Amino acid sequence: MKYIGINRQIWNNNFKSVVLLLLFPAIILGLVWLFLFFVQPAPELSVEDANSIFIRTVPWVLAGVLAWFVVAWFSHTRMIEKATGSAPLSRKENKRIYNLVENLCIGSGMTMPKINIINDDSLNAFASGIKTSNFTVSLSKGIIDKLEDDELEAVIAHELTHIRNRDVRLLIVSIIFVGIFAFITEALVRSVRFSGGSRGKKDGRVVILALLLAAVGYFLSSIFRFAISRQREFMADAGSAMMTKNPLALASALEKISADPQIEAVRRNDVAQMFIDNPQPKKERPVSFSFSSLFMTHPPIEKRIALLRQF
Repeated sequence: MKYIGINRQIWNNNFKSVVLLLLFPAIILGLVWLFLFFVQPAPELSVEDANSIFIRTVPWVLAGVLAWFVVAWFSHTRMIEKATGSAPLSRKENKRIYNLVENLCIGSGMTMPKINIINDDSLNAFASGIKTSNFTVSLSKGIIDKLEDDELEAVIAHELTHIRNRDVRLLIVSIIFVGIFAFITEALVRSVRFSGGSRGKKDGRVVILALLLAAVGYFLSSIFRFAISRQREFMADAGSAMMTKNPLALASALEKISADPQIEAVRRNDVAQMFIDNPQPKKERPVSFSFSSLFMTHPPIEKRIALLRQF
């Protein structure tokens, strides 16, 4: 594998994440334009007319997206905070964890986050929170008990990097954009299913066109969402290597985590996306790139380990 320095890896991942994030609104506006273009009478398709209607329509589209975004933002934030069954871990219960977190925060100039524990013997961890007052690092009982100090420190540094980079915010934004297309697609499918023959030919054509474009939007936005998630995992791995100066410790930790990452309380994929390794059954996770890898929240753990070992 060609050597990629840590700073270069961070720059590459940040650049790709920004590009992917910008593609979400671009997809929405692009599909709206296509809908307005093709909904015109077939013999009279006009780019100029489509542009004119598009300019008048854009403010309403953006207002609708913004309203949806505000409501979804707060609902997803509460959902993520409650979905993992984690509970506060006090200093008296585990001074070792507090010492590791405090040392990393002091060394990197970060505010100390809250520390939670997940009562599960599997090995996993995640970071949550969208502002300083609720930033939290959650560790499973298994990962605390089964990792050596340097390995656990590297895992915590990975999660602190997610906090420093505001990755939870990015996660929620990507979920919301995918949710917009999912809602539109489902609504249109229901419209087609229950309309029967009551619609005129023109109305039916409009609904089918809108359904096809919404399905395309859902497919593309899902791919972009998962691509962003994978890039942020690479970013957090690189951040852990920089924070601890010990990339091999995280590589060793990931090897142990990959053997048993499944947290029983996690049922939703948008919550599983937050963990250092997606806590899904191993049979569902490809070990190398394939078409199905486009829909995975995390890169193959073997690739992450290989990158860490060449830093």
